[in-house]
Amino acid sequence: MCGITGIFAFNLVGKFNKIHITAATISLERRGPDHQDTYFDEFVGLGHRRLSIIDTSSEAHQPMWDETKRYCIVFNGEIFNYAELRKELEAKGITFTSHSDTEVLLKLYIHQKEKCLHKLNGFFAFCIYDKQEQSFFVARDRYGIKPLLYLFDEDKFIFSSEMKTILHYGIEKKLDYSSLYTYLQLNYIPAPDTIFENVKKLLPGHYITVKNRKLTVAQWYKIPYNSDTSESNNISYNDAKAKISKLLETAVQRRLVADVPVGAFLSGGIDSSIITGLASKHKPDLHTFSIGFKDEKFFDETDYARLVAKHFNTEHTVFSLTNNDLYAHVNNILNYIDEPFADSSAINVYILSKETRKHATVALSGDGADELLAGYNKHAAFHRLINKGVKEKAIESLLPLWKLMPQSRSNPLSNVARQLVRFGEGARLSTPERYWRWASYATESNVETLLSETSRQHLDQQLYNTRKSELLRHLGDKHTINDILMTDMEVVLSNDMLTKVDLMSMANGLEVRVPFLDYELVNFIFTLPSHYKINDKIRKRILQDTYRDLLPKELYNRPKKGFEVPLLKWFKREMRSLILDDLLSKEFIESQGIFSLSEIQKLKQQLFSSNPGDVHARIWALIVFQWWWKKYFK
Repeated sequence: MCGITGIFAFNLVGKFNKIHITAATISLERRGPDHQDTYFDEFVGLGHRRLSIIDTSSEAHQPMWDETKRYCIVFNGEIFNYAELRKELEAKGITFTSHSDTEVLLKLYIHQKEKCLHKLNGFFAFCIYDKQEQSFFVARDRYGIKPLLYLFDEDKFIFSSEMKTILHYGIEKKLDYSSLYTYLQLNYIPAPDTIFENVKKLLPGHYITVKNRKLTVAQWYKIPYNSDTSESNNISYNDAKAKISKLLETAVQRRLVADVPVGAFLSGGIDSSIITGLASKHKPDLHTFSIGFKDEKFFDETDYARLVAKHFNTEHTVFSLTNNDLYAHVNNILNYIDEPFADSSAINVYILSKETRKHATVALSGDGADELLAGYNKHAAFHRLINKGVKEKAIESLLPLWKLMPQSRSNPLSNVARQLVRFGEGARLSTPERYWRWASYATESNVETLLSETSRQHLDQQLYNTRKSELLRHLGDKHTINDILMTDMEVVLSNDMLTKVDLMSMANGLEVRVPFLDYELVNFIFTLPSHYKINDKIRKRILQDTYRDLLPKELYNRPKKGFEVPLLKWFKREMRSLILDDLLSKEFIESQGIFSLSEIQKLKQQLFSSNPGDVHARIWALIVFQWWWKKYFK
């Protein structure tokens, strides 16, 4: 796990940007605290920051060259099946000078070029420079676990693990208003777009070739999914459970390989508990970690985490936090975010990663299971509408009543009212629009009124609509839960959940591995019919049934908790001055010119009212953006 960057200059103008390679590499220090090195030639610069996981010796440092000095690699990630791949290569007479997965990847590419990607089991973003051919080959893993941003123009090609590194090359910063429009709805910006017009994210499962001043992007992987085929799959439920059990245990075993301490995140939920249980079978000294909230018992799951830790006899550490402990990290997190990203649970992940890093360098997590197997409230809501009955029609018809009730995430009763309103509103929309509404914190009309007249003039509505349609391409009026899950994999998982974990873990030099996203497991799960995953009574049905004999019975039939933070309380107390007198002040909004002052005033009024609804999520998105804007524009 590391940070990578590089530049390919096409002319003298591009070569001028190349002088920034060292500073750009230094900016990745938190991703790779163990070693730094760079390579330069007339037109190319490559930089690498290393977090040593496999083969911690200097022989595994990067940039790494093959023995002919033709090929050079900078690599971020892990290849879990590198030992098997190495044996295959050695059988063909290929020799190695290190014990690293990096060298295996380099040699595999040399002999198989882009076809090597299909053999890789792991997560990665890497660039291989062919000095003889004068070309770059840049690739990203199947699901976007590792980030890869790039800029391409007539003068140069630049890539990096982080936006802040791209900015170190002195590029023009031009706001993409279509991305801003999307961000203010979703609280994140989906790939391939970024907050800047000229910077893109390489889509998961894609690669880039740069040669002769031309850039080519190609897709090398997509989930082998066919809605009709999966729904008619006649594999028995018991056989499917057995296959999942085998694939997931193998996935966990693969992810325990490291030359540094390995632990596991343990929230006390089903997903992380399964990963912990499987890992403890193969690592008896497994250390598990969780965080609890002294002041927020509604969101605290540490009792369940302790129960699971005791059940599997792990060494368990709970980081018990007050609201003040959480708030103390907000400034550090806002400073680290280099593209607007407003999933507030990133604060929890940051603190969990920071504390875990004191004990381990690698942590397993249960991420991905909800998107794969229908674990969210919205999946239950879609299931209910697909199988619509009297109850669902009543909820929809009573929408005006639900809107009169106080709505907030802060307590169970107001949270139910909030969910009823969202269900009733979504039920009246088409499938794609319903998905978009339930994935969003604000509607398109909300955001249109929030933007200033000048911003609306900059907004390319046709471009926005095209991007949105591409994100929702799997959804039609006739749809299944599997279609929803496929959209989640491509929209929510890679752009929100995985981005959050990568950002916050790498900010603390911690590698997080996700067994549920082993591609063999993912491919199999998407062959299964929807009713194996969810029915009227249970979400993640087949996963829960597969591991009933493994997990403590107390974990079943308990409410699913969010990994949330007390934003509303902070906004009304600790952050009140920051909101009113700085980031959303009249003076700042007017001088900035991006937002409508009157709409900002309405949001602030709602925030401090007795019925805030979901406005705190919208305010957080504004805080993140304003903090970011001041850092990079003002």
